[in-house]
Amino acid sequence: MRYVLVVVLLILFGYSLAIVLQNSTELSVDLLFTQVPAMRLGLLLLLTLSMGIVLGLLLGVQIFRVFQKSWEIKRLRKDIDYLRKEQIQTAQLAAAEAAANKRHEKTVLDIHSDDRPTGL
Repeated sequence: MRYVLVVVLLILFGYSLAIVLQNSTELSVDLLFTQVPAMRLGLLLLLTLSMGIVLGLLLGVQIFRVFQKSWEIKRLRKDIDYLRKEQIQTAQLAAAEAAANKRHEKTVLDIHSDDRPTGL
């Protein structure tokens, strides 16, 4: 995979160099804050392409971050629902166990109270 990336980058670099060399017409460019009196058209094309790629990547990262947080919120809500159901089931089992122990204690107390001698 690394070699494929290196080859793709070399091809893009070669293509960029060819664009600069083929478009050697010089023109003046106003960059809002400054003015360049003479710039090659190919270089201008590469600069605008680079700026577009960088801006696109930055926007893509921000948009992906929003989607990622949305997916995380949905996953956490599912986890909360699952844990609530599990907690309810555990509470029901504990209540049933407590009721069974209460019945067992009552039965044991009834048996032991019948065994006591009545004459004392």
